[in-house]
Amino acid sequence: MNKETSPADRPRIDKWLWAARFYKTRALATAAVKGGKVHVNDERIKPGRLMKLGDMLRIKRGESEITVVLRELSAHRGSATVAQKLYEETAHSIEAREMQSEQQRLLHANASPRPPRRPGKKERRDLIRFFGRSLD
Repeated sequence: MNKETSPADRPRIDKWLWAARFYKTRALATAAVKGGKVHVNDERIKPGRLMKLGDMLRIKRGESEITVVLRELSAHRGSATVAQKLYEETAHSIEAREMQSEQQRLLHANASPRPPRRPGKKERRDLIRFFGRSLD
């Protein structure tokens, strides 16, 4: 076996996702891969898939989808700054994510206006009298 193909140099996808800090635990990373939330080079994969440099990953977490290109391989979890060096997010992915966050911000800004402050003691008593019950 040469050095390039050894398992120590090519970690499993679930281990890499954990090391790159996309998921808090390997179990969550494995569940995401099994659930079809992670695609490598536009293919659905299994958690045991060995990664190689240049692979393109699409990772769906909640409402957002991130597209990244592998720049370094690691099976060891490090700090956030080390984890960010493992991949590079594509320009299209950054643009789509920013657009989605702006839409979410606008949606939530207009959805439910909040009062300027919490009601005081007298105002709470008035509300309780008006509604005829506790507000808890």
